Amino acid sequence: MSRLLEQVYFEEMTPEDLDGVMTIEKLSFPTPWSRQAFYTEIMENSYAHYIVARVGKTVIGYAGMWLILDEAHVTNVAVHPDYRGRGVGQALMQELVERALQEGAESMTLEVRVSNLAAQQLYEKLGFEKRGIRRGYYTDVKEDAIIMWKDNLRETR
Repeated sequence: MSRLLEQVYFEEMTPEDLDGVMTIEKLSFPTPWSRQAFYTEIMENSYAHYIVARVGKTVIGYAGMWLILDEAHVTNVAVHPDYRGRGVGQALMQELVERALQEGAESMTLEVRVSNLAAQQLYEKLGFEKRGIRRGYYTDVKEDAIIMWKDNLRETR
């Protein structure tokens, strides 16, 4: 385990985390979610579960999912550019899987940009399989999304 990962811990996202989340969101995506979108997800959406990764008090990454019946749908995963390539994204995904399992989920799905090869490789490493394409899913640049599934979450552990 890297020295960084020894310092990382996870907590549920709260409104107090949104400054850090928004910084990462704007650095990570061409069309970032709004602060209000995150606020609504964490405060009003009973299906939503969002976490942050911290080093000390600093938010260095976040991830979210919706849990509906026995399926988890990953809504977003992002790591601050200063912390990428050091296992934080994988740790966030593993934490989401653990939390999904605790809530009774048996499978997990997500969409990933066809151009995001690093994320695709991470998801494949965790046992996700490519199952389809959503044409023009990312409306900002009309980029396609690859739909990925992990059917037996317990195997991800």
